[in-house]
Amino acid sequence: MGLLMVGMLAHAALLYPYVVTLYGLNFNLFNIISLISLFFLFFYFLFCLYRPIVSLGILAAPTALVGLTIGYIGRAPYQPITNISIGLEAHILLSLAAYCVLLMAAVQALFLRLQIRELKHHSIHRFWVNKLPSLQSMESLLFDMLLVGFVLLSIALGIGFIYVEDLMAQHIVHKTVFSYCLGYCLGRYWSVIGVLDGGANVPPI
Repeated sequence: MGLLMVGMLAHAALLYPYVVTLYGLNFNLFNIISLISLFFLFFYFLFCLYRPIVSLGILAAPTALVGLTIGYIGRAPYQPITNISIGLEAHILLSLAAYCVLLMAAVQALFLRLQIRELKHHSIHRFWVNKLPSLQSMESLLFDMLLVGFVLLSIALGIGFIYVEDLMAQHIVHKTVFSYCLGYCLGRYWSVIGVLDGGANVPPI
């Protein structure tokens, strides 16, 4: 875990001058890929603090390395974002973090599905399944990822609602609609989970 922390700090130090420039924030495609890979490593580190999922580091570390490499060697038109408030900066970063952890949840769901299938059919080619955390840990991790993604997305949307002057402006209307639809779907999902997981009194959304 110590090496993971060092790698994460080194990744952030290398990425910072590419994103935060003298002329404003530079969120080009390659910087976004590198930033998402940094979030990926950060969330993996957080989940490792209380879940026995260290073995998943075989995926987390190479993914972060690939993202860092792409961000370092990739070049895109330089269009810095200037004159934006701290609130909008927080909105952008929280949105990226939310979509990153939800992407992790999608990959986690795929691995969980494959793990269940291999265990169910007693496949002789399931050596890779034995390298994964236990089924219970994988399921709990998936729920954690979905919950964290929902919370981050909700906060990001709330900040965006406060700081963006016109949420339905032509150039961001599709982002607004898709983001609120995703937030609604995740909210409905957690309402159902709350009811199924012991009859919790979760109000309908």
